[in-house]
Amino acid sequence: MTLHSLTRIAVAAALAAGIATTALAQAPTKTLHVAFPIAETGFDPQAAGDIYSNYVNRAIFDPLYRYDYLARPYKLVPNTATALPEVADDGKTWTIHIRKGIYFADDPAFKGRRRELTAADYVYAIKRILDPKMRSNSLQMVDGRFVGADALVAKAKETGRFDYDAPLEGLQAIDRYTMRLRLVFADYELLSNLTTTATSAVAREVIEAHADANGWAMTHPVGTGPYRLADWRRGQRMVLEANPGYRDERYPKPSTSADEALAKGLAGRKLPLVPRVEISVIEEAQPRLLAFQQQQLDFVAVPTTMVPKVLDANNHLKPEFAKEGVRLERAIQPAIAYAYFNMDDPIVGGYQPAQIALRRAIAMGYDVGEEIRVLRQNQGLHATQVVPPNMTGHDPSYDGRLRHDPAAAKALLDRFGYKDRNGDGFRELPDGKPFTLQMASATTGQDREADELWKKSLNAIGLQVDFVKQKWPDLLKSARLGQLQMWQLGNINTTPDGFGFFGLLYGRNAGFSNLSRFALPEFDRLYEQARAMPDSPARLAVERKMSELVNAYSPWVLTAFRYENVLVQPWLHGFKYNPTYQFPFPYLDVGTKAAPAASPASARNASGESGRS
Repeated sequence: MTLHSLTRIAVAAALAAGIATTALAQAPTKTLHVAFPIAETGFDPQAAGDIYSNYVNRAIFDPLYRYDYLARPYKLVPNTATALPEVADDGKTWTIHIRKGIYFADDPAFKGRRRELTAADYVYAIKRILDPKMRSNSLQMVDGRFVGADALVAKAKETGRFDYDAPLEGLQAIDRYTMRLRLVFADYELLSNLTTTATSAVAREVIEAHADANGWAMTHPVGTGPYRLADWRRGQRMVLEANPGYRDERYPKPSTSADEALAKGLAGRKLPLVPRVEISVIEEAQPRLLAFQQQQLDFVAVPTTMVPKVLDANNHLKPEFAKEGVRLERAIQPAIAYAYFNMDDPIVGGYQPAQIALRRAIAMGYDVGEEIRVLRQNQGLHATQVVPPNMTGHDPSYDGRLRHDPAAAKALLDRFGYKDRNGDGFRELPDGKPFTLQMASATTGQDREADELWKKSLNAIGLQVDFVKQKWPDLLKSARLGQLQMWQLGNINTTPDGFGFFGLLYGRNAGFSNLSRFALPEFDRLYEQARAMPDSPARLAVERKMSELVNAYSPWVLTAFRYENVLVQPWLHGFKYNPTYQFPFPYLDVGTKAAPAASPASARNASGESGRS
């Protein structure tokens, strides 16, 4: 670390100490303090596509269903619904009843009246995902599933306006508290999708009062959940306060002895347990860990670059943390890390043998092992397929990775005409024209280290690369518009159902979740076959064929399945690690700290750099 960096951290710590006295005098008795490593984009559950915005949305908005907080294996239970869906017609007709007496948080859009949650609010929310103008990142959940929806979407594309009031056979509120879904096919992924933030209810009058030209209402979230947004300094700080009108929900009763110890003094208490949550954006790794060590954060995911400071060679907590009563939670995330190629790009895209060869050579040339050893501090496994371990759709017997083999990569490039014709050390295209790969990259120190590895790996096989540097949210916008040639990023799932990862490569999702714009008819056919099947050995066999096609055509360079290490302070009660629910704000309680803590907001890196997912 440079002297300049150390000076910045010292100044940040001094500022934190100066602010602490005032902050503590004004803060509520109980405040949960957490940090995000990446800036949020906004708080519209149907529009937000980044995980950190949706961690906040999850505290504000309500889906129909959720997973029991304590149960393992995961158990899906009603949230605002009265029961699990009534399913008929061979799985194609679903009837869902909504609980009465649930209300949205107060808002001027309601003109002084209490606004009750109704079935129509869920219908409206799902229609928003379908609206082409929204360009919802969650389109893959609902696209092509509801009877009559395709025609309504086609008309919206033709006229430029989605008619929310037009009858839609597949998506109806048949009375105030009942919705009926009629599906084109039996969709065995739908139930888990109804637990996600994207399918949460929103009030139409709030959206229409605050929507921008895209139909997004990112700055004015109003939901029925346990919290409401009290303060927001974009890219810096978010404050949630308990929703005073929240319904009577209780901390669940434990069913195991381990959970009894976890839930001691909490079971049966009304949620949320703490009245205030302060979320700071601390983008750089060292200040984030420092904030935890200075008791400014109640729990933190250990930044990868900081793992040697926290864990020993056996991935056990170091004594200096253990003696303070800090607890370590560790597991493989329900996430995939990869670099994608824009399949519409004239250089790296396409489905011809030479283009496939270029992508496969890049995959063989990139040193995933070094990424895991050095950049990830051995906190990862080499990804073998699209779906991570411990999720439905993962096949433990399949290993589709392209192993690091620079010699084979060079031979493949030579064979298909990517040769160095002018002797400058870099290869030209088969037609003799020079080319330089363009790889997108965010602006954190971690991203700069990744750039160095990519450059070293690609240069070693004779390929030249430049890096397009932008903040992560700006890169995401460019990616959806198809403006990036290559980008390394990750996706994490918020349910235990792994089938959704295949949707990241489904042709109909191009420009939304399918950032690579991969469009292979055989893959799409298999995807449509598998989504109409229950989780079973037969479905897993179809999913394996899909993984084999991904391996063959290489729209992605699969890199790592990631381990996550979470540090939990001794005074934080009720925290049960769940990699699909990383910020369970309503279930957490804060006890007495050993010493006063400063606000973490001042510990964020002054450079304003953004991270990546």
